[in-house]
Parts: sequence; structure tokens; C-alpha cells
Amino acid sequence: MTHSPERSAALSDRNARTVTDDAPVISMIGTRAMLFEAPGAFTMAHQRRIWALIDAAGQRSDVQELIPGVTNLMLVFSVPPEDPDQVSAWLRHAWETLPERHIEGRLFEIGVRYGGELGEDLHRVAEHAGMTPREVISIHHGNDYTVCAIGSAPGFGYLHGLDPRIATPRKSVPSLHMLAGTVTIGGMQAGISALTGPNGWNSIGFTEITLFDPLTESPALFAIGDRIRFRPERIEL
Repeated sequence: MTHSPERSAALSDRNARTVTDDAPVISMIGTRAMLFEAPGAFTMAHQRRIWALIDAAGQRSDVQELIPGVTNLMLVFSVPPEDPDQVSAWLRHAWETLPERHIEGRLFEIGVRYGGELGEDLHRVAEHAGMTPREVISIHHGNDYTVCAIGSAPGFGYLHGLDPRIATPRKSVPSLHMLAGTVTIGGMQAGISALTGPNGWNSIGFTEITLFDPLTESPALFAIGDRIRFRPERIEL
């Protein structure tokens, strides 16, 4: 079983829409891929059940690749399934019966330079939240975060744990040159930019860590289940 960070980008971003039905949504993507989308909001309980689905689906002989996203999972089959409805029924049953899978990942403590030129959206986030920038910073680094999926760009981790008080919609006009290492908020998700380039998330700070190095044995720094703790190194308001 392999996980493809690049291909999981679109899947993770599907969390931008809210699924309100009680039942999961299952759909074919082409002839060899099936997308399972969990119902409800982005919660760790749902994400842990997605992780349980990864283990269960990985035991199927017809599955070639599994691509986890934020409360979703794509199954890529070695050949087109003869009976997609049977596979859908298996997925629904697994979703309803499997216990949550808890992953005890590593803890990363990450120093952040909040605000300033590289955190230029801090004031926008504060205005949206009805708070001062210092209050936003205090709330942001007051929580621990969990890496739920890797995608969007090589090494980028989708983080659960953002306090809803500072959740801020993504920008309608993206920044064209956001640096790798930018600490961001996008809706109900927190993140750190893995690559330099266009980005619609809100920049609130910057860190020097490298999230992706193709020359190392494990190119992505983070893995599913890792925990992130931010700490302020400097504040520029």
C-alpha cells in the first residue's frame, strides 16, 4: 500500500464543503478509483475511523493504492471493480463497525515568528475573529495539533486542532508568492506551507523548518498521527 501526497491534495481540499448527511458519500472516480467521504464535520473521531479504513482496505487483494485525505479515502483498484456496489457496501459496513484507529505519532515543537511581513494576514484573522492579534497568537499556540493527512503539496500536513474562534475563510485572492514555512490558517484547518508559491490560506507567521526534502530517506517531515505544538519565538505587530 502506498500513499501519494500529490494525489491527495484535491481529496483533502474537498473538506472545504460540509457534508451534512448521516451517511458517507461514495463515488467512482473514473473506472479504477472510488472515493469514500465521511459524513459530518472534520473531527478527530472521523479521521481516526478513516485511518481504520486504511488498514482494512489495505487487506483487500483488489486494492492497489490508498490515498487518505481529510475525512476521506480514495481506493485505487488494480483493475476496474466488477461490482462497485458490493465494494461500496463493504466500505459502509466497515465504516459503521470498525473501531477508531489511534496513532501515537511524534511530537514536534515548532518555533514561530508571528506577524510581520511573513505573517501579513494576522491582522485580517484578528479582525475576522473580533480579537486583537495577540489574542489570536495566544489561541493559536495554545492548542496541540494532529497531522490528519499529507497532501496539497509534497510534505504538507493538514492539521486538526485549530480553535474555532480563530477559524478564518481562505482568501478570495491568493498570495502569489507565499514562502515555504509560512504558518497558515485556512477555514477550520491550520497548516505550514511546504512549498513556495501561490496560496490562498491566511499567513500569520513563519517557521524555518523544512517540510519536504527529496534527498532524504523519508522526504516528508510529518506523518499521519504526528502532533504539532507551536511556540512563539518572536511577535511583530
